[in-house]
Amino acid sequence: MPTVIEASTLLHACTLTPEHLVKRSLDAIETHNSTLNAFGDVYAELALEQAHIMGEEARRGIFRGPLHGIPFGIKDLFSTAGLRTTKGSLTSLNNVPVRDAPIIRRLKEAGAIILGKTATTEFGWTGASTSRVFGNGRTPWDPQLTSGGSSSGSAIAVAARMVPAALGSDGGGSVRIPGAFCGVFALKGSLGRIPTWPWSATEMLSHAGPMTRTVRDSALLFDILSGPDPLDHQALPAPEESYLARCDRPLGALRVGYTPTLFDTAVDPAITTAVEAAIQNIASKLHLDITTLSLDWNDPLSTFETLWVGGRGIAYGASLTDKLDELDPGFAALIKRSAQYNLAGYLQGVQQRAAFANQVHGLFQDYDVLLMPTLPVLPFAADAVAPPGYAGQDGAVPWARWTPFTYPFNLSGNPAANIPCGWSPNGLPIGLQVVGPRFADGPVLQFCAAIEAIAPWDQRIPPMLGA
Repeated sequence: MPTVIEASTLLHACTLTPEHLVKRSLDAIETHNSTLNAFGDVYAELALEQAHIMGEEARRGIFRGPLHGIPFGIKDLFSTAGLRTTKGSLTSLNNVPVRDAPIIRRLKEAGAIILGKTATTEFGWTGASTSRVFGNGRTPWDPQLTSGGSSSGSAIAVAARMVPAALGSDGGGSVRIPGAFCGVFALKGSLGRIPTWPWSATEMLSHAGPMTRTVRDSALLFDILSGPDPLDHQALPAPEESYLARCDRPLGALRVGYTPTLFDTAVDPAITTAVEAAIQNIASKLHLDITTLSLDWNDPLSTFETLWVGGRGIAYGASLTDKLDELDPGFAALIKRSAQYNLAGYLQGVQQRAAFANQVHGLFQDYDVLLMPTLPVLPFAADAVAPPGYAGQDGAVPWARWTPFTYPFNLSGNPAANIPCGWSPNGLPIGLQVVGPRFADGPVLQFCAAIEAIAPWDQRIPPMLGA
């Protein structure tokens, strides 16, 4: 399966046809989806019909855009006109939007083919991959283990070479968590970089973006998908540069900080070993001085829980109170717990969010890039919601206990990427998180592209896919 840029080059040269590429995707889904649970609805007939039309257009020299004829997976939280959007819930199986989300409209305008809807946890509520609608998501590197969530299906689909790329969303780590567990690149851009719609009760945390096998694929998609839209009042102005072109620029002098952990969280030794080796390699080959930091930030978990539970629990609770037995037990518990929150507590959470964000933004007065492990744990059993013995599973947002390095940057709105940086002794991918100042999406992609150049990962594929 080619990458997005490879596919675009081949399709525009007419040495690959959209029909052939779509058939390759459908074959991969047919072979592996029953094991990995990446896709829900697959639009095989419609996709092949569109591929035929686009193939004819290409033969006449007509191209709709840089993504002409490239099949994509779409996280089943995004509204797609005329195509079912279940949001991963048994309560929404018959939900068919009449309007595309801005990110979907832009993808189509660039020529992409929507191949199918990828799995998500219920309303995207958890960082695990359990799902009553799709089946529990599994990493292609070991199908006994979780893919992570909530953009589980999108990460699986890219890692298993079912599609060149897929769309995900991130409200607390939901592209970076499965990105780390599945070994794919995933950038949560600055808050508002890619417009989101419909409105979310956790809009101050929610981001949308691509999941890809390479940094440059992501940069190309950020070029296509970024920019303001009247449907999203938080959307940022259009970028003043091409992110893809930025990836080809050499790095200048950078102030790089590295923290081995946050909030005194214990990190799996295999992760520490791989991340520290990556840090040494980056420092040596990119000729950078990297400062090891011990950050004294207070863990904003209670703030995140207040906004997450108060937002999602109360917003969904009114309409789902009589359907709790149809919900993921964890999400049903979240709805029940939301009754404990009041307006004063919620506003205090908003204030605490601002205070924490101030700390993060203050750090970037002294540093241009912050590096750390993406997660402190390796993938665990696919049917579990947390690593064995992990404390705090009775909390309001239990999955946040084992993802303490991702949700802080949803609170602060900073761009934060997962980039594969190594492998555990038993062959599981390990992620390095690259965080930049707010609005520095281009520099983060440029830095990640420099890492990819000295330590590529895409040539290594999951054993289940064969040679």
